[in-house]
Amino acid sequence: MIPALNPLVLSLRESATLAINRTALDLRRAGQPIFHFGFGQSPFPVPEPLQEALRRNAHQKDYLPTRGLPELCQAVAAFYRRGFDYDFSAEEVCIGPGSKELIFQTIYLVEGPLLIPAPSWVSYGPQAALRGKSIVPIATRRENGYRLQAEELDRACHGLGQCQKVLILNNPNNPTGAFYRRQEMEDLAEICRAYQVLVISDEIYAMLNFTDRPHSSMAHFYPEGTIVSAGLSKSFAAGGYRLGVLLVPKSLQLVLEALQSVISETFSAVSAPIQYAALEAYGNFDAIRPFVAKTSDIHHYVCDYVYRRLIAMGLNCPRPEGAFYLFPDFQNQREQLRCKGILTGQRLCEDLLQEAHVALLPGGDFYLAATALGARLAPVDYDGSAALAAWPGKEAVTEGMARQLFPRIIEGCDRLADYLSAL
Repeated sequence: MIPALNPLVLSLRESATLAINRTALDLRRAGQPIFHFGFGQSPFPVPEPLQEALRRNAHQKDYLPTRGLPELCQAVAAFYRRGFDYDFSAEEVCIGPGSKELIFQTIYLVEGPLLIPAPSWVSYGPQAALRGKSIVPIATRRENGYRLQAEELDRACHGLGQCQKVLILNNPNNPTGAFYRRQEMEDLAEICRAYQVLVISDEIYAMLNFTDRPHSSMAHFYPEGTIVSAGLSKSFAAGGYRLGVLLVPKSLQLVLEALQSVISETFSAVSAPIQYAALEAYGNFDAIRPFVAKTSDIHHYVCDYVYRRLIAMGLNCPRPEGAFYLFPDFQNQREQLRCKGILTGQRLCEDLLQEAHVALLPGGDFYLAATALGARLAPVDYDGSAALAAWPGKEAVTEGMARQLFPRIIEGCDRLADYLSAL
């Protein structure tokens, strides 16, 4: 039998991030020395208080309320009130199986084209495509650190006419490590208010801030039109726990009510033991704060190290200010690459994997043109447990210690430098 499938599904392929992870791990299992900079997963162990809370609540078997464990919703609202100065109540919080699923549900529920700053995370577009929704990439500029500017958003909104529009904004950004300035957020908020744009603010990396600037969000400057998503996967190093949170203001109550209905007919509720573990993360954050601070410091050191190496290789790359990604481009090497028959980002990444054994993701997966020579580099290929145990602070790391803790990061950069010098 050949089943008939939904035509909207037929155009999809496996998520680029998950595909590169599978490919790199398969090559490693086959004995190849792969330097895996393609998959953005925190390398650190889940904080012990979360593990203990999960063990302690393994007996929890009852279905929880659709929107989430009430105590967890209260803890999440309080956490974001104290840490981010957001004005959300427990009744405006929704718990889901990862922020990825909650973003998909929200995109599915609301009408209007999805505006995606390019480059942005790979899954936003495919999620919109599953709904049959128009996707409008908005090109950003390396000179601005790939941060969306108000005039760029204004042009895109004006060109779409009077329909409702949905903007998804990831801050700090995957794949670039960009971190928005307060004035930029204020300016974007003014445009969104003028065009009545609904904003999904993906803040999964919000606690990975390498600057001395406080986190700025559209929720501060456009609270009536901004939905915030976050979760356990990045700062809490618990991606496999699959728990996300969504903060929906009262002005968008219709979205929350519709979301509750859809959840009741789909995943029903997030696993009860996982929700009780998350309660430890959000409700007792002071016990986990040192872990978050130390791991963020390690991410900062590694990203700065890789940035310096990339610049020394003659690549273009904005300095990452958050998350754990860099987005170098090979534009300066375009003619040498052309002589090798490499004209696209995809072909470049294939050649890097084959010749240098370095796994990157091409810019085309992040809504750039196929011929763009940008690529995402996720420098998390190291033993997070060992780094966490030995970490003296980024200012105290010696060269010898760096080589001991981050050997694949350093050798991966060496391989990339050798590849470029041979062009």
